[in-house]
Amino acid sequence: MPRQVFFYEQPDRFVAGTVGEPGQRIFFLQATGAGRTTSVALEKTQVAALAERIDELLDEVVRRTGGSTVVPAVAPGDLADTAPLDSPVEEEFRVGTMALAWDSTQERMVLEAQALVEVEPDADDATLEAAEELREDDENGPPLLRVHLTGAQARSFAKRALDVVSAGRPPCPLCSLPLDPEGHVCPRQNGYRRGA
Repeated sequence: MPRQVFFYEQPDRFVAGTVGEPGQRIFFLQATGAGRTTSVALEKTQVAALAERIDELLDEVVRRTGGSTVVPAVAPGDLADTAPLDSPVEEEFRVGTMALAWDSTQERMVLEAQALVEVEPDADDATLEAAEELREDDENGPPLLRVHLTGAQARSFAKRALDVVSAGRPPCPLCSLPLDPEGHVCPRQNGYRRGA
């Protein structure tokens, strides 16, 4: 079966967002353009890492060009997107690996999110090698979301993604673990149940 690639060369919108209440949220990347929308699910830590790496990559582009690039130093206020994800949110796949690159000829960031390839924990070496080949095979590999973003779009995406990640449950002031509305068992309090 040929690989399914969701390609957005100039998306109208590319955001990170969530569905559900804090503590039960499901995180998504959502690309919209040309009358279609693609949503892929991923972990909160993946969203945070992606946003941080985007900012780092853009900072490096600015540094290497001596500031003579179309990449803004901070997210432009006019591109701020605080709207919820477009409904209905239908998960195309769960993200396993992601990659970022800067296309200097087009002055765009290229972001790829590839579907998770699951391998049994007790798989033999031949199965593991076949799974690795599947990840690398362009024609028959797992589904892939590929998005091209301007520097300004990428900065705005990163800012919103970090805001979405931090909008969850507040951290415990002692252990930094998330506080549920009913509290949590705090390891710094020897198991004493801390309230919110």
